[in-house]
Amino acid sequence: MAFLKSIWTFLVGVKDALVLLFMLMLFAAIWASMSAPSPTRSVASGSALHLELSGVLVDAATPQTPFSLVSGEQIIPEIETHRLVKAIDLAAEDADIAMITLDLDSFLGGGQANLESVGQALGRFRARGKDVEAWATAYTDAGYYIAAHADRIGLSPLGAVILTGPGGSSLYFKDALDKLKVNVEVFRVGTYKSFVEPYTRNEASPEAKSADQMLADDLWAGWRKAVQAQRKDLDIAALVESWPQRIAGANRDQALLAKDAGLVDVVVSRADWHLALQERLGAGDDADMPGDFRRISGRDYLAARAPLRETGPAVAVVHVAGTIVDGEGAPGQAGGDSVATLIEEAIADSDVKALVVRVDSGGGSALASERIRVAMQEARAKKIPVIASFGPVAASGGYWVGAGADMILASPSTITGSIGVFGIVPTFEGSLKELGIHSDGVGTTPFSGQPDLIGGLNEPTRALIQGSVSDIYRRFLGLVSEARGLPLAEVEKLAEGRVWSGTRARQLKLVDGFGDLDAAIAEAARRAGIEGKPRVRKMSQSPTLLMRLLGQLGMSEMPPQDALARAVLARRMNAIAQVEAAVAVAHGPTVQAHCLTCLAHAVPRGTPAGPGDVLARLARLAG
Repeated sequence: MAFLKSIWTFLVGVKDALVLLFMLMLFAAIWASMSAPSPTRSVASGSALHLELSGVLVDAATPQTPFSLVSGEQIIPEIETHRLVKAIDLAAEDADIAMITLDLDSFLGGGQANLESVGQALGRFRARGKDVEAWATAYTDAGYYIAAHADRIGLSPLGAVILTGPGGSSLYFKDALDKLKVNVEVFRVGTYKSFVEPYTRNEASPEAKSADQMLADDLWAGWRKAVQAQRKDLDIAALVESWPQRIAGANRDQALLAKDAGLVDVVVSRADWHLALQERLGAGDDADMPGDFRRISGRDYLAARAPLRETGPAVAVVHVAGTIVDGEGAPGQAGGDSVATLIEEAIADSDVKALVVRVDSGGGSALASERIRVAMQEARAKKIPVIASFGPVAASGGYWVGAGADMILASPSTITGSIGVFGIVPTFEGSLKELGIHSDGVGTTPFSGQPDLIGGLNEPTRALIQGSVSDIYRRFLGLVSEARGLPLAEVEKLAEGRVWSGTRARQLKLVDGFGDLDAAIAEAARRAGIEGKPRVRKMSQSPTLLMRLLGQLGMSEMPPQDALARAVLARRMNAIAQVEAAVAVAHGPTVQAHCLTCLAHAVPRGTPAGPGDVLARLARLAG
């Protein structure tokens, strides 16, 4: 019996060894295939650069987790603005690219500053005498902004154009928290620091609403001006105002109404659009696909035209995208330690002669924001020029980061400012009392056991926290005053948590000028004395082997949606973002520099949410 047991143990060991050997060989084969040079994709003469914009336009794509890649969960795809602009600019100078075709059927939007960058790139392409055509089943504000920069806009016969303008409802939780007997202790400085209002009110304060309305009006004016510069016969304001009456009074398809109004040039199915392009450009590589035309995708085009290896002086680009948090930060967040480490790695590289810090954040932890700013100051101390490039949002903690730069460039539509600080401590004495649970204890000082989340804060602790908030606010004002060369009294008038558009921020000297990321890179290179077009080194954390392997599986595309479904999804994602922000603030650092107004104009990211998800996340507020 013992002999048979030994034989069985030996056979099991051999089996395990063979399985292990097979797995090692499999991973070695996958690694070899990934490491091997990719076959060069050629660009046929007379091709279209075909850009299928699926998902949302962002500054820096959110790293995916292994679970999200293997679970099959649908994730909203993200398009990095800088790569898209780079492809368009390369194509403008490329004799093999005859035109650009924009498929916007699955495009969900992007921050207005990033939309402006893409629109300007399309303008440079058209200035070379090359055409741009756009097509979609439905256009909402963001998609139509990009389509307006095309020579011809196509719309599906079953489609529609729905233009709404910025704005919408925000969530307020006071009554819900009262019903749960949750006491939210709020500490703030400034009239306009509205991030705390959802915890203390059931509606926006008049001061916050007035500031928010001014911001929305500025963004809408900028959107209309840019669109009408491309579609000169349109009066967007009058058109939006009269659109409900046009629909109600006409017995016609909305697609034809959009054409009659001058919003689109042609009503055409995707199949017929492709056939027309095939007739113009010639047949594509796939002979079995009806209407396939001579084209190359944006990804393949960049792979074909990107240099194999660049050397020489470089401008490093570090992204601060998402909520700024202490430590490393999760995917989609800007960890103070993570970003500072990337800056330190950049300035340690002898090839890096200048630094651009691209900010797309409404803030977060004041401590983490300061960690990043100090790293930028260390770069400046080494005589490395540092330029802050403000993206769609650079407010509160995001603006704090910008104070560490030699120069700030923004977009006219950048949401910035929000120079203010708040503290928030939820306590649960009322909730516990409702359940018949009480607390008692002893202490040696007024601060023993404080802040007491189960028994409530006492007055000395409230005074201590309010003093901390006031101290950090004074430091924030001092940083801005020194960085911008403005008297402290003037900064105080611009601060108090008020949010400004990029246009007003420039007038108020909170930013130095207008320009996108490319403009910031060019300015950094000029200050560093780099001649010609600089090499750009994008600083990012290297993905693990597992993530690289799983990344080969790709990311799912967003399915096409009609105009109303697309608008509903955007609002649902916005509601989710507001609830998630409320939960994050309640569970985050006591003292924060954050911007609530920015959420109303944020880009939807992550997983498409169902109606029940909003309620499920609301329940977490009591946790």
